[in-house]
Amino acid sequence: MTDPASRALGRRASRTTPRAPRQSTWRLWKELSPLPRLLILTQLAFNIGFYAVLPFLAEHLGTAIGMAGWLVGFVLGLRTFSQQGLFVVGGLLVDRWGVRPVVLAGCVLRIAGFAWLGYAEATWSVIGAVLVIGFAAALFSPAVESEVARQAVDWEAAGHGARTRVLALFSVAGQIGAFVGPLLGGLLLAVDFRTACLAGAAVFVLVLAGHLWLMPRHIPGRVRAPQRGGARVLPRDRRFLALCCAYGSYLLAYNQLYLALPDEVQRAAGSQAPLSWLFALSSVLVVFAQLRVTGWAGDRLDLRRSMTAGLLLIASGFAVVAVARPAGWTGVAGLLPAAGFVVLLTVGQMLVVPAARAWVPDLAEEGRIGLYTGALSSVSGLIVLAGSAATGFLLDLGLPASVPWLVLAVVTALAVTLLPRRGQEGSAA
Repeated sequence: MTDPASRALGRRASRTTPRAPRQSTWRLWKELSPLPRLLILTQLAFNIGFYAVLPFLAEHLGTAIGMAGWLVGFVLGLRTFSQQGLFVVGGLLVDRWGVRPVVLAGCVLRIAGFAWLGYAEATWSVIGAVLVIGFAAALFSPAVESEVARQAVDWEAAGHGARTRVLALFSVAGQIGAFVGPLLGGLLLAVDFRTACLAGAAVFVLVLAGHLWLMPRHIPGRVRAPQRGGARVLPRDRRFLALCCAYGSYLLAYNQLYLALPDEVQRAAGSQAPLSWLFALSSVLVVFAQLRVTGWAGDRLDLRRSMTAGLLLIASGFAVVAVARPAGWTGVAGLLPAAGFVVLLTVGQMLVVPAARAWVPDLAEEGRIGLYTGALSSVSGLIVLAGSAATGFLLDLGLPASVPWLVLAVVTALAVTLLPRRGQEGSAA
């Protein structure tokens, strides 16, 4: 684990550190050192390049290539597995070889994968390109996320404010990229899918060039992992696995934007057209409110309480739909519970995500922050995989419409009990 002195310092900070002055986004950005700025801009660019292509992949596979529906689903599932499922592998490589080489390798693979996908026509070729694209993210995402978390801890230790504010800015950058990417991809699709893929590859060429030029070969304070142990330390770390389970419950709830919510919108509006407006609402809330919410939480809540508040807000979002569903409202009135769910889910996300990422450095063993960061995504991703299958089964059982939403509310609320207890987290939010 982190050394005892660091954990003691974090516990003292959670009890005695006075509130830092509230910072504007620009002031926060100016106070950051060049490395976290580079990593935050990297997240922005990653998501622009990724979302310029991937939202349009299913339609391309089904129409332009003519894949059957089940095969399209299989290919998309392979992409998710090669990314989320292998984050733990990327984390191990980061701890062993450092941030710079792993990020550069990920960028090279993403460039090759997007270029390959643009020209792929046979099924085997598409699958190969998708696996390369997914594994590229499994390399650079744990590298970038773990180093941002470590830099945020150093920023907090220097007295600038809570580490979650830096991680919130990282989330905002990712959300902006997720918003801009589909707009760029939609414009490029006016030419063809290959153009969108090549544009996505070009974004990663720029990222690669930026990191070759700006990323230091050795990052001060970054400790290489011990030769032995590796992933074998994870099954013994009950506190970290508890955090993974709680975070997986959040991700399962978030996944309902794509599973349960579309059915509810279809019922209320007669089509899924309002979904785009609800997704836009979520993005706008994150971009404009994330730093304010994180600042408020950082002044008042430790990491456990921040995650608790976020999970309970998300649970209340499910409860809103569960309570309103028996009324059978349609039209604008019928969409109000769905909008309430999206708002509560998004505000809960703003509390849960920065706190979970900020917690990892306190739980990680010395030199293994990459492994723990990757494992957080991989373990919680497995929970989402199993939970989504169970949710789909629940939705197909023909039960009263409010029951699945009520079950999801209870599951999310119970996740609070999984969080490591107060005094073990080692840091203020």
